[in-house]
Amino acid sequence: MSAIRRKLKNKKAPDGWELIEEVIEDFEQQMKEAVNEEHDKKRKSELTWKIHRLHWEKNRFIYDLMYQRKVMSRELFDWLSREKIADAALISKWRKPGYEILCSMLAIQKGNHNFGTTSHCRVPMHKRASQQRISPDVQSGCISCASGDGRFGGPVWWNTPLEEDGSKAEENKTTWGQAGASDAGGGSSSRDAGGASGSAGGGGGTRWRDLDEEDDMPAEVRQRLAALKDNNRTVD
Repeated sequence: MSAIRRKLKNKKAPDGWELIEEVIEDFEQQMKEAVNEEHDKKRKSELTWKIHRLHWEKNRFIYDLMYQRKVMSRELFDWLSREKIADAALISKWRKPGYEILCSMLAIQKGNHNFGTTSHCRVPMHKRASQQRISPDVQSGCISCASGDGRFGGPVWWNTPLEEDGSKAEENKTTWGQAGASDAGGGSSSRDAGGASGSAGGGGGTRWRDLDEEDDMPAEVRQRLAALKDNNRTVD
């Protein structure tokens, strides 16, 4: 039994949870593997970067279903927030102008940074001093989550391709499980939150619905789903 199933044992989940349960478990498994992976040849500051990115991806998945595709019920979203499965504070920030791709709440907590400011990843890259232009945030590994700087529908992470080399969204892997990741989806009613066919990274075996044919999907969501599609390569 997975950790999340043990946590939710004997708790009644709202309708729709069964449709995204395996997806969430996959993200949790990948974060567990990231915590336990070998730390050789890595700086101390790099040890949590992958965890921060996986946390962002998991919550963006929930955000896309709730606010972009509008297929998740409010009841389910509130329940995910209460159970600490969804980061309600981060998702709430994404809905505000200027914070659409915020990497982490740590980036805007002024007490964590010198001179009571925010992280340099909140400053557009073209406005930074040359020595900070492409340097990742020490805590999260984010190079830039300022509006207008994002790539592939999300922040510029430490392992995001920076050059315009023709890289496609699907080449910017956002999961690191051995099985890779497939495209994510949702149901067709306000009470559905996910669909199924394919497999997802980390836990494997996740059922996904093929969304490629849904023409009404917002461009940003389509781009993010494409980034989760290829299951043959991993990001280091």
